[in-house]
Amino acid sequence: MNTIQRDSVMNKQIPFALKYCTVIIAAVLLATAFPVHADNPMKPGAADILKIMERVADWQSGHPQTNRTTSWVPAVEDTGMMALIGISGNERYRNAMFNKGETNDWKLGVTPKGDKYDADDFCEGQMFAEQYLLFRERRMIQNFRERADLLIDSPIPEHSMEFTLPKAREQWSWCDSLFMGPPALARLTAATGDDRYLNFAIRNWWRTTEYLYDKDEHLYFRDSTYFKKHEANGAKVFWSRGNGWVLAGTARFLQYLPSNHPERPKFEALFKDMAAKILSVQQADGFWRASLLDSTTFQQKESSGTGLYAYALAWGVNQRLLDKNTYEPAIKKAWAALTSSVEADGKLVNVQPVGADPRKFNPESTDAFGVGAFLLAGSEVYRMAIFEGNKPVVINVANPAKFFRESETVEINGLSMKLGLAYSSEFAVMDGKTSRVVDSQSYNAGRIVQDFITTVFQTDLSAGETKTYYVFDKKTLPATPPPIVKTFARYVPERFDDFAWESDRIAHRTYGQALIKAEGTISSGPDVWIKRQRNLILDMMYRTKHYHEDNGDELDDYRVGKSRGCGGIGIWDGKKLYVSGNYQKSKVITTGPIRSVFELTYDAWDADGRMVSENKRYSIDAGSWFTYAESTFVSEDKSPLTVGVGLAERSAGPDGIELFTNDLAAGWMTYWQPEDKPKGVIGVAVVLPKGSVKEFTVDNAAMPDAKLHEQVPQPTHEGAPAIRNFLAVSQAEVGKPFGYYFGACWDRSGDFTSREQWEAYVKRFAERRDSPLVVK
Repeated sequence: MNTIQRDSVMNKQIPFALKYCTVIIAAVLLATAFPVHADNPMKPGAADILKIMERVADWQSGHPQTNRTTSWVPAVEDTGMMALIGISGNERYRNAMFNKGETNDWKLGVTPKGDKYDADDFCEGQMFAEQYLLFRERRMIQNFRERADLLIDSPIPEHSMEFTLPKAREQWSWCDSLFMGPPALARLTAATGDDRYLNFAIRNWWRTTEYLYDKDEHLYFRDSTYFKKHEANGAKVFWSRGNGWVLAGTARFLQYLPSNHPERPKFEALFKDMAAKILSVQQADGFWRASLLDSTTFQQKESSGTGLYAYALAWGVNQRLLDKNTYEPAIKKAWAALTSSVEADGKLVNVQPVGADPRKFNPESTDAFGVGAFLLAGSEVYRMAIFEGNKPVVINVANPAKFFRESETVEINGLSMKLGLAYSSEFAVMDGKTSRVVDSQSYNAGRIVQDFITTVFQTDLSAGETKTYYVFDKKTLPATPPPIVKTFARYVPERFDDFAWESDRIAHRTYGQALIKAEGTISSGPDVWIKRQRNLILDMMYRTKHYHEDNGDELDDYRVGKSRGCGGIGIWDGKKLYVSGNYQKSKVITTGPIRSVFELTYDAWDADGRMVSENKRYSIDAGSWFTYAESTFVSEDKSPLTVGVGLAERSAGPDGIELFTNDLAAGWMTYWQPEDKPKGVIGVAVVLPKGSVKEFTVDNAAMPDAKLHEQVPQPTHEGAPAIRNFLAVSQAEVGKPFGYYFGACWDRSGDFTSREQWEAYVKRFAERRDSPLVVK
C-alpha cells in the first residue's frame, strides 16, 4: 500500500515478429495501466489507479449478486471494497458497506448444511471488523464474536484433514480457508483485544499448512484430493487462485498480527518463500495461469489469481519484506495485465468461475471475488505510486504497557516544519500495515512556540506493540477518505447560552449567563447526557427539546443543580467548597473527527475572602468517556490553592456510600449513581494526576436544603437532585494549569452493565495515563 520464468516451449513457438509485437503491446498496456505524471515520467499516476479502481467497483455495485449476499463470494468483494474505502475520497463506498451490514443485520454467512465452523462463513467478518474499527458500533461484531466464541468454547474434535465432505470443511482442510478464516479472526482480536481469536487462527493455520504445503515446491495443494494428481505435462496440480488465497491471506493475516508477536517471523518466512516461487511462474504478459506449473495446457489469461498475487507481492514490497528491485517489475506487469481485463464500462473479465482446480472458461466471465482481488491489488499498487518521489514523515507509535489499548489518541507537533510546509497545511496519515488513510485532525493549539499546529489521529495497540504511520502533505494524495466525525463542541445560543460537547460515547453541557436571567440557575458543574449509540446527539437534542424523555438512544437524566455535577471544581477550605458562577465567555479551539477543544472563562468569585477567577480548557477525544479539564486560576494572592474536584451524590439510603469507590495513590474516584426511575444507572468518575490527591472527603454545605440519605421526591422530568458532593482534594498553583479528567457512562448503552465494569475501566484509564504511548 522479477525475474520472470517463461515457458521454454512457448518461447520456441513464437515467431520473432510476434514476440516484438507482444513487447510493444505489453508496453502500451503498462503505460495505460500504470500512467505517469507529465512532470515525472518515472512516477506512476496514483490518481489514475484510484480512478480505475472506482470504475470497477461501480460496475460491480451495479451488478450485485443478490442470491449470495452473505456467502464468501461477495465477502471477498467486500474485502476489496474496504481497501478502496481506505483511500477513496468518495463516501458512497463506505455507505454501501455500512448499509450492507445493516441490511444483513451484521450476520455472518451460513453454509447450506448450517456448519457453523466453516471458514468460508467467517470471511464477511473481515468487513464487519474493519467497519467496527471505523465506527466502533458493537452491533457490527456482535454476531461475529458469538460465532467465534463458539469455535473456541465448543471446538470440533480434531480428526483427519482428508478432504471428505462434509466433515472436511469444519477442519479448514482446503487452502482457500486460509484467506477466509484467519484474517477475519485476527481482525476480531484487533477490534476486541481478545487474543483467543488470534491464537485459534494461528493454531489452525499451521495445522492446515502442515497438511497441504509442499515444502519442495513452496506451494499449497488445494486439498488432499490433489496430492496424487498431475497435469498433462507431468507437473503437480497447483491451482493459481487457491495459492492466491493463501499468499494474499498471509498478507492480510500479517496486517493484524502484532509486530512483537512471537509467531510473526514464522509467517514472514512462509510469505517470502511462497512469494519467490510465485514470482518465478508469472508469465510474460503479467498474468498467472490457472495451473501454476502447466502454462502450456492452460494458456488462458486468469485475473482472480493474478489479482491476489499482485496484491500480496505489492503489500510485501510496501512492507519491505520483499526486495523492491526484484519484485516491482512483476507487480507493474501484473497490474497492467489486470487493467487490460477491465472493459470500458468497468466490468472485470478473465475471472475463472467458482471451482477448486485449474479450468478453461469463457474469457468474458466475471465474479465478485475477482473484483475483490482487483481492488485489493489496486490499493497496494496505489500505495507504491504514492511513495514514488514522496517523502512522508515516519511516525512510530509504541505501547509500553502490558495491556491492549483501543482508540488511543496520538498527538504530534512540528509536522509543518518536518515536511517543509506552511503552518496552515493539512496532513494525511496512512496506516503502515494496511495503507488505509486514517482519520486525522490538525488545529492551532496556540501553545507550541515552534509550531502552532497540533495533529492528532488514533490507533489501537496490543501489549508492547509498535505500529508505523506515514504523514503526507494532503495535497500530494489524489483523495482522502471523508472523516467520520466523532466529537463536537459548540456554544448554544438558542438555549440560554449553554455550552455543549460530546464524543461518540458521552455528552456534556454547562451553563452560561442567560440561564441565570431565565431561570435563576447558578451552576458551573458539568451536566451529563447519555446515549446508547455512537452517533452525535447534541444538535438533535437541542432541536427536538426532548431532553428528559428516553428517546430510545439518548437522554438527559442527570441533575446538576448547585452540585459539582460530574467533575466540577472549587476552592476547598476544609469545611466548605467555594465555586464559580456560570461561565462568562466561551471560545472554540477546534471541533472535529478526533478531538474537540474549547475554553470557558469564569468571573472572579469570593473563596473565603480571597478573590479567584478561572480559565478552563476542556478537551474530549473520540472513543473516550472522559473529558480532560485544565483549570488555570488567577488570584492576587499567589499562594497555592486547595481545590476539590467533585461528583454529585444522589439519595440512595444509608448504604449509598458503598456505591462510591476510590484509589488515593492512583488518584481516581467513581460513583455508581443509583437508579431513581426505570431509566438505567449513570456511572461517573474523576481521574486526577497520580499521587496528587491528598484525601477524599464529602461536602455537605453546598446543598443545605438536601436531606442526607433520605428519599427525595423524584421530579417527573429529570433525575433526582444531589444531596452532597464527593470530593477529591488536591493542590493547584496560581497561574499554572491544573489538569484532570472526568467522565460518565450509562449502563443501558451496553458498554458497562455493572459498577465493577465501570471501576475496571476507570482503573485501566488511570493506568493508560501513567503509561503514555511512545511516539517517535
